[in-house]
Amino acid sequence: MAETATVEGAPEAIEADITYAVDTGVKPVNETMAEGDISRRKTGTYAPQRMRLRNGRLFRDTFALDVHGFEFVDHPTTTADFFDPEQIRSVYYPEVEALIKARTGAYRVHIFDHTLRSGDEGTREEKRIREPVKSVHNDYTDWSGPQRVRDLLPDEADELLRHRFAIVQVWRAINRPIESDPLAICDARSLGKAELIASERRYPNRVGETYQIQHNPAHEWYWFPRMTRDEALVFKVFDSATDGRARFTAHTAFVDPASPPDAAPRESMETRTIAFFRE
Repeated sequence: MAETATVEGAPEAIEADITYAVDTGVKPVNETMAEGDISRRKTGTYAPQRMRLRNGRLFRDTFALDVHGFEFVDHPTTTADFFDPEQIRSVYYPEVEALIKARTGAYRVHIFDHTLRSGDEGTREEKRIREPVKSVHNDYTDWSGPQRVRDLLPDEADELLRHRFAIVQVWRAINRPIESDPLAICDARSLGKAELIASERRYPNRVGETYQIQHNPAHEWYWFPRMTRDEALVFKVFDSATDGRARFTAHTAFVDPASPPDAAPRESMETRTIAFFRE
């Protein structure tokens, strides 16, 4: 077991409530409103389950993207202000592109969006950004993964889809270390196909699909205490390969019982990319 980059005082494991979907036979819907409207409409039934989460910092050197579905990496950034769209595109996006190429071996990486989140309502209103998502999900499905390539790169899609591709996300703190509502991530090997609930994802200009996740006590959860802005969690939410490599990586924000009472609200960003391979 590797014990690098530990955080003093962080427990080896915790128990916390993780919110799962309940399969009622009715397809859940999650609708995002028009640009500038940060509200959402969401249907479906959800229930908390008490789960054990292990401190991923203690195992960081053992994680592999194609095995566990995620990796935790040092990733210093020169981005000064994550709320500045120009800096994000001119400074941060190239950093992410280089990171994904290095971690996956992809010959091409297409960055197609990012989402800023805050645990503070005032910041959300001021910056028009969203809240942490406290329900277990995976951002793409067997259908919506390839469809996203068709949506974004219509002229190239037929040729690109002849080869392997993966949708890979990068999650990080953007200011202070994460003290509240951290991200939990599930070992992809412990996630079964029977637990995937296809959910309609509505946007003003298109309809997509995500997986909500049904509870299984066998799920193996990790979290990374006090992530800093120079660290990143890299994880796959779709892989077209069906040869046993990790394809879907369930994740969620959760209330950390070890958070101090005066914990700062979380400020984070996730960046979504498509990695293309020649195989």
